[in-house]
Amino acid sequence: MRAPGLSRYDDRTNGPCTQSSVFDINVKDFNAGIGVVEMLGRANYIGIVGGGRQPKFPQNKVILWDDAKKKAIFTLEFRSQVHRVRLSKSRIVVALQNSIHLYAFSSPPEKLSVFETADNPTGLCCLGSKVIAFPGRTPGQVQIVEIGTGNVSIIPAHSTPLRALELSPDGEIVATASETGTLVRVFSAANCTRLGELRRGVDPAIIYSIAISPNSALLAVTSDKSTMHVFDLPASGRSRNDSMTSNRPHRNSNSSSATGSADEGNKQKWGILGKIPLLPRVFSDVYSLASAHFETDDDPQTDLGKSVAMPIPGIPGGRPRKGVIGWKDDYTILVIGAGRDGRWEKFILGEGEDGRRHLVRNGWKRYLGKN
Repeated sequence: MRAPGLSRYDDRTNGPCTQSSVFDINVKDFNAGIGVVEMLGRANYIGIVGGGRQPKFPQNKVILWDDAKKKAIFTLEFRSQVHRVRLSKSRIVVALQNSIHLYAFSSPPEKLSVFETADNPTGLCCLGSKVIAFPGRTPGQVQIVEIGTGNVSIIPAHSTPLRALELSPDGEIVATASETGTLVRVFSAANCTRLGELRRGVDPAIIYSIAISPNSALLAVTSDKSTMHVFDLPASGRSRNDSMTSNRPHRNSNSSSATGSADEGNKQKWGILGKIPLLPRVFSDVYSLASAHFETDDDPQTDLGKSVAMPIPGIPGGRPRKGVIGWKDDYTILVIGAGRDGRWEKFILGEGEDGRRHLVRNGWKRYLGKN
């Protein structure tokens, strides 16, 4: 299908391209050669960047697709590869290797700001209604930009580069993890104070994904340990008791209403050891309230007996993302795997007869190959 009237916009000149061009876009071809896809809520707009072994589009361009009209309405072009796109009704955010580009959502888009960052190969950036969060110029730092005023705040989150970054749905909490992967740190987006630390584990790990529940009360994290952990989030300037109570799982034969807090979970982990002074901090840290195994379904190539990731243009590390978390509601979590047997898995958080919360796999479905 031809996309008539496609508007190309060249970021290198901060204006419309001097050479006109029209892309032939076929929707059925979107099943291959796409590296980044970002949908604007339940709206019709989709941000697309080429990727994979045979990219559908150049990897330095963002194609904004109007699914209602079945055509691309404009393109943003950059000097280097686009790692991620974020969309809202009023803003477009594009993450490159060392910069974040902010636009007003208009046709053509109006460039508002450009921010320098440390190396950001996974395109970490979060777009809320009031703030934008992305890596700072120094590895391990987070920049918080107020959309209305343009004010910039810096959070010294970690001493090593960031691996994951998430903004809560209510815009009040920023959660981060570094390349070390043992801790998830939680900060207030309003004043950048640290609200708490959540310990995923003691051994270093590669964090795959961090996601916060719709009511901003729970946080889930996955890693290359093939384990998902769920934590209670500390309050940020207001109590979450009401929202947590109103969104508890209903009681059934296997579960009852969810209760407890991060502190209670910590006490269950180590008991009185957590109160003894001078012991290593791992005994007093906040641990997950529940955890579960998920499938990664890796199918690595081998070279002289060693596992290696084959290079794939547009995909950092040479493999599709796996362990990506999505909250369906405040107690239902979906985890997407990748590999030869790509699938999504469904987990339910509830309280068992033992009075503790548990994370139980409730179903799964393949999205690659035969269902």
